[in-house]
Amino acid sequence: MSIFGNIMGKIFGSGQAKAAPAPAPEASAPASGVPAAEPAPAASPAPASVDVGVVLAEMASAKGGGGNYQSSIVDLLKLLDLDSSLDARKALADELGVHAGAPGTAEQNIALHKAVMAKLAENGGIVPDSLRN
Repeated sequence: MSIFGNIMGKIFGSGQAKAAPAPAPEASAPASGVPAAEPAPAASPAPASVDVGVVLAEMASAKGGGGNYQSSIVDLLKLLDLDSSLDARKALADELGVHAGAPGTAEQNIALHKAVMAKLAENGGIVPDSLRN
């Protein structure tokens, strides 16, 4: 699985419990008293959006802080129990097409964090501005 896929799995997997459930379809009783045929199964609803800020804050609280995950890609990866090594960040940068600064520099790490948050939002995550800047 890709590094970003692992990030999504950690956040969206944890966040599914925090997502708003889809309303259940109402069953109507037939007027004639004769049982009606079962309706065709509805298409699976799109997954509910996950509030990335809430999920990460809860993870950080459970771990006693979480460092500066709001702006640090290293702390974000550590919070998610993922590899935060330079090699892992280089691979993530390649995967997301981030080529700002030399690998491991503050410039690249900041750009990488922003790219991860933007990609989470593209994939249905609710990402607050505090995590995008």
